[in-house]
Amino acid sequence: MTQVPSQPLSPKSASLEPPAVTFMARHGIVGIAPVALPGDASARRYWRLPGAGLLLMHDPSDPVGFSSYIRVARHLNGLGLSAPRVEGADPAMCLALIEDWGEATYTNCLQAGADEAELYTLAIDALLALHHAPAAAQIAQPAYDRATWLRELQVFCDWFVAALDPSCDRVAFDAAFRALWETALSDLMDRRETLVLRDFHVDNLMLLAGRAGVARCGLLDFQDAVLGPCEYDLVSLLQDARRDLPAGLEPALLARYCAAAPESLGGPEQIRARYHLMGAQRHARICGVFVRLCLRDGKPQYLRWLPRVLGQLETALAAAGLDQIRALLDDALPDWRARGVALAQTLPSGAAPQQRTRP
Repeated sequence: MTQVPSQPLSPKSASLEPPAVTFMARHGIVGIAPVALPGDASARRYWRLPGAGLLLMHDPSDPVGFSSYIRVARHLNGLGLSAPRVEGADPAMCLALIEDWGEATYTNCLQAGADEAELYTLAIDALLALHHAPAAAQIAQPAYDRATWLRELQVFCDWFVAALDPSCDRVAFDAAFRALWETALSDLMDRRETLVLRDFHVDNLMLLAGRAGVARCGLLDFQDAVLGPCEYDLVSLLQDARRDLPAGLEPALLARYCAAAPESLGGPEQIRARYHLMGAQRHARICGVFVRLCLRDGKPQYLRWLPRVLGQLETALAAAGLDQIRALLDDALPDWRARGVALAQTLPSGAAPQQRTRP
């Protein structure tokens, strides 16, 4: 651990709570003024420690997620992939010192003019390396099970539907909606073939100079990782809720994945079917998440992507052949996509819909 020959900063001057300052000093970090980094949709916070090559991570809101982050980071590195190296951790305080990779996120690289196809191809190859690794699923992470799939769909009902049409009988809608999804997802609910990172998209990927092969793709934000189907992270990458890919790139990358996928996944037809099905489920969940971030968490900025995700949901429902689910939406929520687009322009932040008590 880096040791800077200076006096430790006081908690006040470091803008950190005393336990964080003590934690840093215990690991030899003294005399460095932490620089707070911008936050995201979570309550997790980061500070850069200039000159130390490290970040201080603090996530007291989610001790389970914190422990998961440490465990998964070490597991991914053990598989030959690149996750931030953990140099020190205090699980009781949810504090960690992790490797600082700088600013070369895929998002920043793309904004600077990097070759989009090259970056995405590297990410696809990193996923393939993970999915081919025999030990990928040999980690004590939760399973992406039936209860999880269906609980995620409740977010759509409890937040998006509630905001779109407060008069909707959500008890009846939710029961019918989840019953249709349970049938549609039945072949996915027992798949435990790999470690699913869950947020595998350009904001959480980095281009690492000086590394070779798939290790050049740095992996971030995987504390919610579960054991589940391979195609989930593929959807996260290629059907990003926040940005569109150039025309033709998604099918080309999907074809690249299918051509090199593990034989256990079946042929391209089976992979594509699961891909579209998971895409529809994911887009439905994210519609609810974006509304929840606005109304519950006071983060209305996420609504600017709601129209895109509504379009993705409509497209994925058709591609997956989920005609009954589409019919239910059309019947219970007429013009749901157009009304959802309008909702994104008018929804007031911090005005959560009334939540019903579930039976």
